[in-house]
Amino acid sequence: MKNIAREKVITVLSGGMDSSLTAYKIREMGFEPIPLHFSYGQRTANRELKAFNEIADSLQVAKRYHLELPFFSQIGVGITSLIDNSLEINEAGVDHSKIPNSYVPFRNGIMLAIAGAVAEKENAVGIAIGVVEEDSSGYPDCREDFISTFEKSLNLGTKSGNIKIFRPLVNLQKSQIVLEAIKLKVPLNLTWSCYQREDYACGVCDSCRLRLNGFKIAGEIDQIKYIK
Repeated sequence: MKNIAREKVITVLSGGMDSSLTAYKIREMGFEPIPLHFSYGQRTANRELKAFNEIADSLQVAKRYHLELPFFSQIGVGITSLIDNSLEINEAGVDHSKIPNSYVPFRNGIMLAIAGAVAEKENAVGIAIGVVEEDSSGYPDCREDFISTFEKSLNLGTKSGNIKIFRPLVNLQKSQIVLEAIKLKVPLNLTWSCYQREDYACGVCDSCRLRLNGFKIAGEIDQIKYIK
């Protein structure tokens, strides 16, 4: 029996829990995920790349992309703690009333634009991104309205004009993401969410707090190692 070619979806995969589940969801939906990873000068770039490759391996994908975005090192200086090591990453807890300094200016917009170009190259029917609106750290480029509007702009500026942006997790809570990932057998022990360490997760940055709280509410145990 011949293998039936599946439609491709370029899947932005950081190596974190949300993006990893997104890739598995895209596969569950019957598409061929093509993982796309960005290194942009973030503190944990090496560890995220390792997680990306391990998750991509677990998906047994035929193709993957790893792109460098060195210009972010200039944009992020003095603005974002993910890139500028002179800025302290928030460890006081998530405050949804303000945007934290871990926000990287228009990162998702830039990444989605590049993903659109890759989608045209691969004749993909869509892009997938693991944005989470309700349980995010307050980043404006994680909002459903932003993604919907960007999808319209993307299709006005591309040859096919018919690229869908999948965001299957956008309305989920972190605890729901944990449970769905377990259901789909996502190897969460291979994922990496910490903003500031590459050996052990810090346990106190916004991303670690959201992840740990999600596991706690879900009644599950996170298998990655934490220093705190």
